[in-house]
Amino acid sequence: MSIEKMQLVNIAGKLKNLDAVIEKCIDSKCFHIESASAVSDTDNTGFSLLHEENPYREILERLVSVNFDGEIEFHETDFEDIISEPFESLSEYVSEISEKMKVITEEMTETKNSILQYEQIIAQLKHLHGMDIDMEKLFSCKHIHVRFGKLPVDSYSKLEYYGNDSFTFVYYDVDKDYYWGMYFAPIDLLKKADKIFSDLYFERIWLPDYVTGKPEKETEDVNRKYAEARERAEKLEKCRKNLIESEKERINKVFCRLRYSHDCFELRSKVSVMKNNFIMVGFVPEKESEGFSESIRKISGVSVDIRPPDSDVNLQIPVRLKNNRFTNPFSLFVEMYGLPSYDGFNPTTLVAVTYTILFGIMFGDLGQGLVISVLGSILYKKTGNKLCAVISRIGLSSAFFGLIFGSVFGFEHALDPLYRALGFEEKPFEAMENVNVVLGAAIAIGVVLILISIIINIVTTFKKKEYDQALFGNNGVAGLVFYSSILYAAVSLLIYQKNVFTPVFIIFLIVLPLVIMLFREPLGCMVSGRKFKSEGVGDFIASNFFEVFEFLLGYVTNTLSFVRIGGFVLSHAAMMSVVMLLSEMFQGASPVIVVLGNIFVIGMEGMLSGIQVLRLEFYEIFSRCYDGDGKPFEPVSVKYSPELD
Repeated sequence: MSIEKMQLVNIAGKLKNLDAVIEKCIDSKCFHIESASAVSDTDNTGFSLLHEENPYREILERLVSVNFDGEIEFHETDFEDIISEPFESLSEYVSEISEKMKVITEEMTETKNSILQYEQIIAQLKHLHGMDIDMEKLFSCKHIHVRFGKLPVDSYSKLEYYGNDSFTFVYYDVDKDYYWGMYFAPIDLLKKADKIFSDLYFERIWLPDYVTGKPEKETEDVNRKYAEARERAEKLEKCRKNLIESEKERINKVFCRLRYSHDCFELRSKVSVMKNNFIMVGFVPEKESEGFSESIRKISGVSVDIRPPDSDVNLQIPVRLKNNRFTNPFSLFVEMYGLPSYDGFNPTTLVAVTYTILFGIMFGDLGQGLVISVLGSILYKKTGNKLCAVISRIGLSSAFFGLIFGSVFGFEHALDPLYRALGFEEKPFEAMENVNVVLGAAIAIGVVLILISIIINIVTTFKKKEYDQALFGNNGVAGLVFYSSILYAAVSLLIYQKNVFTPVFIIFLIVLPLVIMLFREPLGCMVSGRKFKSEGVGDFIASNFFEVFEFLLGYVTNTLSFVRIGGFVLSHAAMMSVVMLLSEMFQGASPVIVVLGNIFVIGMEGMLSGIQVLRLEFYEIFSRCYDGDGKPFEPVSVKYSPELD
């Protein structure tokens, strides 16, 4: 797969037509805007960026700040029927809705507070029932004050320590936690009494001013007010719901209309103007450039100039990946790492193939793989999440390698009849009986992927004319020769018992590539015609020596890192053997143990395998052949969400 070809677009015209041009750009869904101030053609020409306050922002903020209590979710909708409605009319409508909702909300808040207060008063007064007292007379005493409240049971027993103090505590109700009562104290000793009861964790209860009669009578009055408040709250809630229900369609349309105008106006900040003229710059895909330019040229007094994407060195060309149906979901991982540069390569196919194969090897089980694939497909249809599409694909790979390994939900011999029908005496491969083969194959896979990564890096760096990296780098020709030679010598010695380490082999295929990597910077400058600058011979040799040593460690660690592939093959087989062993030990619950064991392995080991494969992709493959420093292609659009940037 490749990278979408782009074209640089310059749009110029009269300032009065700017809004129409911006709307066309948004409607096209293929125009990536750049700041016109970065274009070389505008240097020293008198053009400058527009600096304007967005007139739609304040009204839009007012609308989205209205408390609709979650009953209105702003979303994109057609607002063609209000497109010609004056801005002033929309502003008045927003103010009207905002004020109505504010009044209702404030009344509801006040009513709910009253309801809460009445509930608390009723709860307090019930403890006073049976007391033949008049609240008004009690509170009107001139020389003695009274405090109502509740005292913890543990604190009540401590009152005897204060027998000589001038206060009296009388309780009128008691439960398992509190003594509900009141204490009396002379006015001049009230502060001391308050301090004592505060230390005893007395919680004071404040009775409202209108509670003046006997408790039973006051409870009746408060209950009546409580019922009235509840009725008023229900009416307000109904009024609020009716208002929202009758206006929510228009409210959403007004929001979309304002959001469209707001986002269009925001794009003006990237336009350069001089007097009554403007310049707009951006990129469009090559295949859509002709249709885009024709739509813009229909606006009177506007011209469009299509140029090659690299016409202006000040602009970084944006990147849009071209992928097929199978590889497209794997672009999620590429974007996670970073898009390639425009003149780089699209690694999505490489990721799709290697990720799918490696996961299948590490998690090979026919039954579990099919379960993963089905779950991924169902979740993808419901959510549209790319990760779910990836799961559906790698699940099929897991099922394929499970067919080779002969494993179905951990049953290692369930497919034996199939193998015999195909002419095999037994299943083709038994992982636990071939540990060395598994680990060796894992390293071999890693070697192949590292070599592929180095070759890709050589091709892409040559394409970018970065000859120093292509020829002399650790992932260039010199590194390829060194790594391949070491591998060839190791295989010859370990497998064929043939020693190829002759003087000529060592000098030209091992030492010389290392020396070239050591002096890669001056050699690169010599090839590219640049002058090499060094702070000193000693510093240069020391720093580059340690870098070359780091390269050597990298070759070893990157290669051995792929051992984890074999490790997961073995761990998967071991975990399922444990599940089968437990099912045999507890035969009465065998089906349940097998099902739960498979669910656990699918969830835990499936996730770990996916993470480890992604680590191999990023650290062992991408780090050798891919930069990920590209800029995404982002066509201008309207974000129909209440959050403003």
